[in-house]
Amino acid sequence: MRRREIVTLLGVGVAAWPFAALAQQSDRMRRIGFLTGGADDTNSRAMYEAFRQGLQQLGWIDGRNVRIDARFGGADPVRIRKYAAELVAFSPDVILVAGSAATTLLLQETRTVPIVFTIVLDLVGSGFVDSLA
Repeated sequence: MRRREIVTLLGVGVAAWPFAALAQQSDRMRRIGFLTGGADDTNSRAMYEAFRQGLQQLGWIDGRNVRIDARFGGADPVRIRKYAAELVAFSPDVILVAGSAATTLLLQETRTVPIVFTIVLDLVGSGFVDSLA
């Protein structure tokens, strides 16, 4: 092997080393909360299944390296509030919430757990974010 080939090989190895370390997931089980407030539980469960399958395609498998706690509140604000409190009590790493009503009730329970919300019409007007910037 010539000197250039050795230096190139070492350079590639050293450059790739941090990426290999980042690719290794820790042994800690991650926890995700999933809350819907839609009136149609069939659509909510289909959305949950698509979410779960998407995570699985990325290597996050429920029960192996991530735990997903799913709650389906229907259109019942009392039930949604109860489920929001349950999910926050689990101390998840993040909560995915669908619907404006469920997002409002979840934000009343926590401002410290990261929340990813979907199916919300007016983010600023609802007070979920200060601005779109």
